[in-house]
Amino acid sequence: MTVASHVEELRRKHQNLSDAVERAQKSPGTQDLEIAQMKRQKLRIKEEITRLAN
Repeated sequence: MTVASHVEELRRKHQNLSDAVERAQKSPGTQDLEIAQMKRQKLRIKEEITRLAN
């Protein structure tokens, strides 16, 4: 896997998590802890994208 394809895959995962967080925030049954975990995962992915893109 090339760096570019890995970054692209990370961007897709980041977008999917963004969509999941948005849906979870609109759903009254979603736990705050679950949303926080997804946000932390998004941040880790974003940091990895930044590290690989430089």
